[in-house]
Amino acid sequence: MNHAVTTAARIVTDVLQPRNVLLVGMLGIGLAAAGHWTGLLWGLLGALCAGLIPAGYIEWERKRGTWGDRHVVDRTQRAPIFFVILGSIGTGSLIMVIGGAPTPILVAMLGLWVMTIGLLAVNTVWKISVDSAVASAVVALLAAVHSPWWLIAYSLTVAVCWSRVALTYHTVAQTVAGASLGAATTAGFLF
Repeated sequence: MNHAVTTAARIVTDVLQPRNVLLVGMLGIGLAAAGHWTGLLWGLLGALCAGLIPAGYIEWERKRGTWGDRHVVDRTQRAPIFFVILGSIGTGSLIMVIGGAPTPILVAMLGLWVMTIGLLAVNTVWKISVDSAVASAVVALLAAVHSPWWLIAYSLTVAVCWSRVALTYHTVAQTVAGASLGAATTAGFLF
């Protein structure tokens, strides 16, 4: 692969990594859920629990030498990350329930929690793209709580999928599976 393509793929995968996508996306979901600025606080809590705490855990383990980088390309090493995510989202959701958070942000958190269970289950037998799942989930959730116009942002999910394949972290099938699982996070909004 030529240097320019590798550089572009690295930029896309770093800029659109799960913690960044969740930070921006959950703020937008929280704002829509509450209908006013207080939703930003709920969104920030969601981003903290779904993205920032797990990213911090990955960085902590990386510094300890457990993993070479944030991508954790060996699927057999990923289970602890999923358990941290589940615990963190669960704790954040409990705080939201106690604090009286708007229902749509709770539904979004539940969708992310269920998606993480799916990622964990699939990961036990096959490597699936978490980055693609998160990018897809956030777009789908924004479309569900704001407007279907947000579906245009799936172009960013496609960019994430491309970058993961271009960097040889995943196959096309692994990114498509991740993106499909991510899109399913909106199922809770159907009910």
